Amino acid sequence: MKKLNQISLEQINKYSNNTLLGHLDIRCVEVGEDYIVATMPVDHRTHQPMGLLHGGASAALIESIGSIGSTLLIDLSKEAPVGIEINANHIGSVKEGSVKAIGKIVHAGSRTHVWQVDIFDEATGKLVCTGRLTVMIVPRA
Repeated sequence: MKKLNQISLEQINKYSNNTLLGHLDIRCVEVGEDYIVATMPVDHRTHQPMGLLHGGASAALIESIGSIGSTLLIDLSKEAPVGIEINANHIGSVKEGSVKAIGKIVHAGSRTHVWQVDIFDEATGKLVCTGRLTVMIVPRA
């Protein structure tokens, strides 16, 4: 299995400025050889109308982790990662605080990557969502 390129968290998080990641305050907090950990607040930016973590925010977190991870596996001067399929199973709910997501590379081929991402309530450690993201690696134009 390919290993993720190790760059600073500051450099990774800098790419979030003026993006959905910045708006949702998704922050990468750890990068290992084959995994990424990120956090996201559960507040007015990520709530659905009933005051719970929005499933779309969880999906955005899953896609963000997989996309960040895939950028650490490829040569960005020649290739770009694009999400082509995502699924999310919402298992629990969170009203406030923050969630922590752990994404692990399952498949790192030359043209596709598959990421498994589990999202936990940071306060309780309870699993609230599990999902998968498939990323296609495309040539840069």
